[in-house]
Parts: sequence; structure tokens; C-alpha cells
Amino acid sequence: MSPIVSVQLKTVSFLELKPLKAEQLPAVVELDQLCFGGHWTLDGYRRELESSSSHFLTVCLSSKSVDCKSQSNYDLETSNNSQSGQLTAQQSNALNSNSLGVATRTEAEIPSQLIGLGCFWSILEEAHITLLAVNPEYQNQGLGKLLFYGLLYLAHQQGLERATLEVRVSNQTALYLYKKFGFQEVGKRRRYYQDTGEDAVILWRNHLATAEFNKILMAWQQEIKANLDTKGWNLLIADPRFQNNKEF
Repeated sequence: MSPIVSVQLKTVSFLELKPLKAEQLPAVVELDQLCFGGHWTLDGYRRELESSSSHFLTVCLSSKSVDCKSQSNYDLETSNNSQSGQLTAQQSNALNSNSLGVATRTEAEIPSQLIGLGCFWSILEEAHITLLAVNPEYQNQGLGKLLFYGLLYLAHQQGLERATLEVRVSNQTALYLYKKFGFQEVGKRRRYYQDTGEDAVILWRNHLATAEFNKILMAWQQEIKANLDTKGWNLLIADPRFQNNKEF
């Protein structure tokens, strides 16, 4: 007797790590207003996106209908996982590869919501990190770490030797994050922020292009994925610049 096969459509929410597209720029400006109060204008972001030296990375919250196909003795497990918003490893792999299997993408998709944005400039051998923003509603869930890791991964892949950034002296949360990634304070820019006259701390990290740093990236990657799993996030990598990164 042939096994009984059931077909169910479930809506699953997940995070997508992907490049910034021009059609997302209005959402970028809204995020900028939420996080910075107007760091760059729409025209400013458009110029940045068109610049070959600017490298953007986004985190978007997406929902897709998942077609779950399985034998009857496996279907209950698949259904329960989908209802809880969690995907099995088999389902997650199918979504990432967009291939037929236990779970496949369908054409019916809910428009994604941009909830995180990062950018760096490549200047000679340096990655100058210009912004890192996460929607306040989704902060303290590991998305800042994911974005910052992604920027450093891309800088490493480009063979850049070092990274630098500025951060407000009062932003202790950001300072803790950057120092956790091995950045060291090398100085201050006095009254750097015009809105408040606040000083900026200058941070640096060297040796990004080395094999040793690649090992560090792998360790960070495992830590970040474990943290996202703990928070109940499903993650899809939709950025071709991560095509050689198979661990997520």
C-alpha cells in the first residue's frame, strides 16, 4: 500500500539576511528616523546605494506559506513545528535551497519588513563601518550581533585588512557589542555629534584578512546562530555574498 501523503500550507515567520534594494529606501529612512533621528536623507541613502564603495546589509522579517508534504507518520511532527513558528533542519534547508522537499517556498508571500540595516565603506584596505541599526521593537534579540558579524564577514571576504567606526561615548550597549567583537578604543573625536555636541569614541580592529580571523568568524557564527535559535528565530541567507558561508 502506498504511504498516505498530506499537503498542508502553514505561514512561517523568519529572518532574511540580504542586500539592500532601491525599493527598500523609504523603509530605510523610516528606520533611520527611529534609530538616529535622521542620520541620512532619502537622497543620501540613494547616493550611498549607488556608490561602489558602500556595502549594505539588511535584516528583514518575512512570512511565507510553507507547503509541508510528508508521509502520514511524519506529518504530525511537521505540522506541530510549523504551527509553533519553528522549522526542522530539513525544512530550513529546503527553504534555503528553494528546492522541492519537505518544505518549499510558494509564490504567495507577505511583503517583508526591514528591521535592521548595516553599512560599511571600503576605503583602500579599510572597512569604515558607517551605521548599524535595529528597529527598537526587535532589539536585544541578537540581530545587532548578526548584522555586525555580517559586515565583518563581508569585509574579510573582500580582503580588507582592518575595520574602524565611531560611536557615542554614552552608547554603552554599542560599545559593549563592538568590544565583544575585538574592537579596541584608540581615541576620541571631540564634539563629533552635532545634535548634542557629544564626543565619539574611535574603535579599530586589525588583521581582518588573516586565516586566524576566519577562525574567529566561524566561532562567532556558531554563537550567533545558537542565540537566534534560543530566541526562536528561523534564519534564511538571501545574500549571494554569503554563498560560501554554509554554516548558518
